[in-house]
Formats: sequence, C-alpha cells, structure tokens
Amino acid sequence: MKKLTFLLLTILPFLGYAQNPEYIITSYMNEGVKAPNTHHIGDAWLNFLLQADDNFNYNITQATFSANSTLDWHKHGTPQVLIIIEGEGYYQERGKEPIILKKGDVIKCEKETEHWHTSTAESKVSYIAIYGSEPTVWTEKITPEYYNSVAQKLKNK
Repeated sequence: MKKLTFLLLTILPFLGYAQNPEYIITSYMNEGVKAPNTHHIGDAWLNFLLQADDNFNYNITQATFSANSTLDWHKHGTPQVLIIIEGEGYYQERGKEPIILKKGDVIKCEKETEHWHTSTAESKVSYIAIYGSEPTVWTEKITPEYYNSVAQKLKNK
C-alpha cells in the first residue's frame, strides 16, 4: 500500500502535463475552492486535479475538510479510492464499524457501497479521491449527533 501511495503522489502532479497539449500542470498542493455546504457540515475545499473525459473515465480530486466536519452518506457507480495525504479522518461503510484513517492510508470502496468519510473531531484531513465520472448519489444526512457518537466511540478505542 505504501508503494502505491508513493507512486500516486509522485505522478499526480504530472497527470495534467501528460494529457494536456498546453502542458498545464495541476498541483495537489493547494486547497482548491471552498465547497458549498450542500452535503456536509463544516468547511471543505475541493481541488479538481483531473476531470474524467473520453480517454480517462475517472475524476481525481483533492478534498480537504476542517476538523469537526461531517460528510453525508453517499455511494458511487464505480469503485472509489481514497489516499490520505494529511491529517486524520473517519471512514465508514453502511453496516460496518467506523475507522480512523491517517496520513498514508489508502482505502478502496467498492461500487454502489454506501459510505461516508470526513475529518476527525480534532484534526483536519486532506485526501486524494479517485472515482468514476458518474454523479455521486447522496443517500442520507449525517446528523451532528451521529458524527459526535462516532467521534466519541473512536476516541475511546
């Protein structure tokens, strides 16, 4: 897993160069644009590193969530890969226990698997998300009470 993380973090900045005739390089080092609070509570920024097209059917996005933020339950029509590049976050699939993700962790979520992921109560998180071009399906709001119960449960482990 660590080799995959190193490889992806090494090549991500050059993806724009490799596929763009104008040689524009997209950097994963900036936070991007502040996301509207449509499917989350708290502050989040999105940096769209690579948009899916006819030749490459995946989006690559850097997401950064401030500490104590929530992201709603959702699913994707394709698998999703998350690579944690900074901080700590929570991740949970429907019917499974939540876990803490830390810098360097890589997780693969299978297609149509309902899940949520976001920052921990104490730490911001930044991750690279690789996912298909189909729209995300938002399924259920995460309440502050649920988020706080997850934070408390994982803090006591």
